[in-house]
Amino acid sequence: MKKRFTRISIAVVLIFIIGMGVAGNYFYNVGINRSQDGPDLHGGGSSAAAASIEGSEEQQKKVAQLMKWTEQQEFEMVQIKSYDGLTLIGRFLKNPDSNGKVVILAHGYKGSGEQMPWITKDYFDLGYDVLKPDARGHGMSEGDYIGYRWHDRKDYVDWIDFLIKEKKENSIFLHGFSMGAATVLMTSGEKLPEEVKGIIADSGYTTVKAELSHQLKYLYNLPAFPLMEVTSVITNIRAGYTFEEASAIESVKKNKLPLFIIHGDQDELVPTEMANEIYNAASSEKDLWIVKGAGHTEAYTVAEEEYKNRLQVFLDTAAGE
Repeated sequence: MKKRFTRISIAVVLIFIIGMGVAGNYFYNVGINRSQDGPDLHGGGSSAAAASIEGSEEQQKKVAQLMKWTEQQEFEMVQIKSYDGLTLIGRFLKNPDSNGKVVILAHGYKGSGEQMPWITKDYFDLGYDVLKPDARGHGMSEGDYIGYRWHDRKDYVDWIDFLIKEKKENSIFLHGFSMGAATVLMTSGEKLPEEVKGIIADSGYTTVKAELSHQLKYLYNLPAFPLMEVTSVITNIRAGYTFEEASAIESVKKNKLPLFIIHGDQDELVPTEMANEIYNAASSEKDLWIVKGAGHTEAYTVAEEEYKNRLQVFLDTAAGE
């Protein structure tokens, strides 16, 4: 009887281990493997405020004008080699009036540098050059996994060096949206040259583990433990990082640059409280703007003029103008 109980116990444990391994690999393939289509994330839809604005005739005319302006621009395709040998591609827009001012715009999950036309034009109108890299594992850049921007932080250090050495830029800002916001936040904790003047993070998450646990709860109605731990181990084996180490919170603790955090109060994809956690952890000069009525990355849509005004004040102050 005792031997039978022991055999049954061992079988149950083995089934559990195998099940966790299968589940961990499944979630790796769904959320991290580049070759897989990403899931429809919880909280990724438009808020009522944004939907109302986006559906208006006035907004449609503005979109048409923006698309026409974008088509008229001559983006230079540029590239660098990452620290681990990947070819990374970016789009560089030269402004004849920049005088060494440039912004690096960081796109979100499953996106590319082709996106973010509104903010691209705004920075151009402010006299900035614009660099829009395709993150590793995205767009035209090489890479077979999505690093949730942990490894990308080193890529951005390389992009910064490229701008200084190849484009002679002397006043650099980093501005990211969603996963791109996590990119610039994680980059902020690195040793950056004095040419980098400030960080703007729109709708960024605190840690990869916290964000994936949030999605796991709402998409699959599953608890984070132990599935996140198992998937993290698999990710470390297959992609070389763990969910625990990929932390914007720990990065901003080391950041010494001015930091502007933007977040919607209706954000369900990246919970609004994450913005408060990042703000409270940051030790540098910092500002937090919670936008009423805005969902995920909708602050610009819901409060365009205020967004532009606040952004310009931050840029001028951080650059010492």
